[in-house]
Amino acid sequence: MLTGRRIAFDFGQVRIGVAASDRSGILASPLLTLNATDPDLALRISEIFAEVEPIYVFVGDPKHMSGDRGLKSEGALDFGRMLSTLAPCPVIMVDERLSTVGAMQNMRTSGHNTKSARSTIDEMAAVVILESAMDQERNTGKVQGTTL
Repeated sequence: MLTGRRIAFDFGQVRIGVAASDRSGILASPLLTLNATDPDLALRISEIFAEVEPIYVFVGDPKHMSGDRGLKSEGALDFGRMLSTLAPCPVIMVDERLSTVGAMQNMRTSGHNTKSARSTIDEMAAVVILESAMDQERNTGKVQGTTL
């Protein structure tokens, strides 16, 4: 596994959860939640890339359980394409069909009220996406997903 930080985005039409790893690619932590309608979104993301200096950018791809693309998946793909124009490294779409569900379960288990913590859920969904991508990288020796 390469040394360097990774970053993941959980794209939504209203909020975008962001998580980042440590340099060893072992620990994923919530970073922040972006406003998806912010007119300065590209600038904010460029600043995040400059600060984190990622070697990989992962974007959750919320396909239907059947594997087909829906509106949310198309939106995430468009977002990933935008990121690929800003990122200093590969942008990879990864399966995230159950990331938000997993994030909500983790929050409930730790005693948090998921209704009052929507931005936290988005950040935790990004953590789930990042952990999944890093696990696959660690287990197979390569990054899994569709590179944009």
